[in-house]
Amino acid sequence: MRTAYSVETVRAAERELMARLPEGALMQRAAAGLAAACADLLGRVYGRRVVLLVGSGDNGGDALYAGARLARRGAGVTAVLLAPERAHAGGLAALRRAGGRAVGTDGRAVEGDRGAAGPLGAAGVEDLIARADLLLDGIVGIGGKGGLRPEAARLAEVAERARGAVVAVDLPSGVEADTGEVRGAAVRADLTVTFGTHKPGLLVDPAREYAGSVRLVDIGLSAVLPAEAELEALQHADVRRLLPVPSGESDKYRRGVVGIAAGSARYPGAAVLAVSGALRGGAGAVRYVGPAGDAVLARFPETLVSDQGPKQAGRVQAWVVGPGAGDDASAVGEVLASDVPVLVDADGLRLADRDAVRARTAPTLMTPHAGEAAALLGVPREEVEAARLASARELAARYDATVLLKGSTTLVADAAGGAVRVNPTGTPWLATAGSGDVLSGLAGSLLASGLTALDAGSTAAYLHGLAGRFAAHGAPVGAHDVAEALPEAWRDVTEG
Repeated sequence: MRTAYSVETVRAAERELMARLPEGALMQRAAAGLAAACADLLGRVYGRRVVLLVGSGDNGGDALYAGARLARRGAGVTAVLLAPERAHAGGLAALRRAGGRAVGTDGRAVEGDRGAAGPLGAAGVEDLIARADLLLDGIVGIGGKGGLRPEAARLAEVAERARGAVVAVDLPSGVEADTGEVRGAAVRADLTVTFGTHKPGLLVDPAREYAGSVRLVDIGLSAVLPAEAELEALQHADVRRLLPVPSGESDKYRRGVVGIAAGSARYPGAAVLAVSGALRGGAGAVRYVGPAGDAVLARFPETLVSDQGPKQAGRVQAWVVGPGAGDDASAVGEVLASDVPVLVDADGLRLADRDAVRARTAPTLMTPHAGEAAALLGVPREEVEAARLASARELAARYDATVLLKGSTTLVADAAGGAVRVNPTGTPWLATAGSGDVLSGLAGSLLASGLTALDAGSTAAYLHGLAGRFAAHGAPVGAHDVAEALPEAWRDVTEG
């Protein structure tokens, strides 16, 4: 499992670790890992042109020390200092000893580099950046907030147009480490080399889009970080441990029965797709309740169909309610009144009474997309998309439920607080009609098999994203393609 920690937690761990190590050892570990990642990206270091964009903090010091290591291997390294008088003194001295040089944003050599070269001028600095083989972003560290200041924003814009690869030091400058928000200009990196642990902003959009690929460098922080992280991202081994496996004594009822209350005369396909996900989610049987019974049976004759309403459908271990339900609030109310885990999606989110959700004693899993979450929170959709992590947590707290916020990065927040899970497997091709209905059925089936709401939601998101990748292969897919790829995703996880 990958974990991410807040800035406050990371800094506390760094202080504890630095107290045990020789002065400067932690920064040297970071610089060594950073330089190695840059060398891997370059392939050949000797003769390459490397430009460091350096701010005033330790982040800039990491960049300078890494630049010194690259210079010693034959790269031509120039540091562009945004605040020359506040640049990391030790890192700057190391760069100079290795043969690198430093200039200000105006292109003038800084004190100590007078003989290195003539003044470049501001245009010369931009040209230097544009022609670099590699750009190292050490402008702002993990404490930065509110986007880049104008001078740094100008350099970031030039870097985005440059031909060389952009490597961010710990976190792209201008994105917010704790929230994943981007409130102004920010560096867009091809690779982010982060130290000790992931930061939430590296895993959550919109900041994740700025990070590119992420490489974690071990600097010893794991020994002092707390067990409870701010964010978790499941991996194959984690999902494998959670997936239900039938035993020799299992029958269809012991494996769990999931009820699907979905679909309408206008949207019968939502019922079919939710059932398709449920049948591939590990439960032993699927009961369908609603007006789309004929459509469901035509596609999936193994489904147990009833038109008598959820109360009369028979015993289930979990319910899914809402996909394509239209304005039928009665089924939503009956399902919420049950004493089994319930997943609420789509129209069910609009029809569910908040007090009824909060009053439930059995687990509730809500699965909104950004627009639905915005309506439930009473804020513009753009606000949810800009602050996905905060929105998921707020919605979970407000409804006392587990919330799976769908989108470019799917987040699962538990009502009890604790670590939020972020799904790493999705693909943009999943942004297709009915895909969410498949996810709901899949997650509901996992609920019926005995998983907690947090585990069911995060495991379903993982399998659903993986199935989307397998189905797409880089081309458009329909929701039914995703459902049919779920067994392949399941086998991929269980077979390692």
